[in-house]
Amino acid sequence: MAEVLGWEPRAPIVAECDRKRILSSWAPYCGSIMPRELQIDFSKVRYLTPCQFVEKLSKELGVRGVVAGENYRFGYRAAGDASDLVKLCEEYGLEAYIINSVMDTNQISGDLNSKDGKERGQVSSTRVRYALHKGDMKYVSELLGRNHRLILMMEDQERFTSERNRLSAPKSCLLNLAPKEGLYENCSVLIDKNVIPCRVIVDTTYIHLESYEVASFSCVTSQDLKILGIDFGSPELEGVQIL
Repeated sequence: MAEVLGWEPRAPIVAECDRKRILSSWAPYCGSIMPRELQIDFSKVRYLTPCQFVEKLSKELGVRGVVAGENYRFGYRAAGDASDLVKLCEEYGLEAYIINSVMDTNQISGDLNSKDGKERGQVSSTRVRYALHKGDMKYVSELLGRNHRLILMMEDQERFTSERNRLSAPKSCLLNLAPKEGLYENCSVLIDKNVIPCRVIVDTTYIHLESYEVASFSCVTSQDLKILGIDFGSPELEGVQIL
């Protein structure tokens, strides 16, 4: 969508390779079935009217029901709203469920609201990006309903340096959005099903992992790892999960 509309590229909150893990965590709320994700080329639906869009859902994609937020807009130039979606779904034999926005009751930022006219205090990806920009990982976890996981691509391990309890990787290896520069305690890295507690240091060009135990990262660069996941924080949280 950003490419089609000419927007400046930006890193996703959730790495592409990590989306399946998030979807699997929704299974208990979906009849013990893990939701599947289908991505549609935005350029192929960009100019569809609201009616054409719902028709595509029904006839081409075989959709049987639609869930959308109360502030949902769809169709070319966002011509349709939630009430239009309900009417069109009824015409095409689809069930439609409109849900209320989940509000951020813990920390509503006036500064964020003033910058984005769509922000009314609801939980959103915009709000998560704002919290990451501030480096408030407790707030990020509250918004996501889970810990933020940062993914590092490990294919070019020559760019990684490891000594005793410290592992460093260039930011160019990141597959999703990192928090602001700073020191983050209470993090963890999962390696071969082993959880290694650590602290994370984010600077202008590198991500540094420092284990609380000596030589914890000595085997990382010698293994055939494709990705490395870093979880920020360890609170047990349940709630809305943003993908």
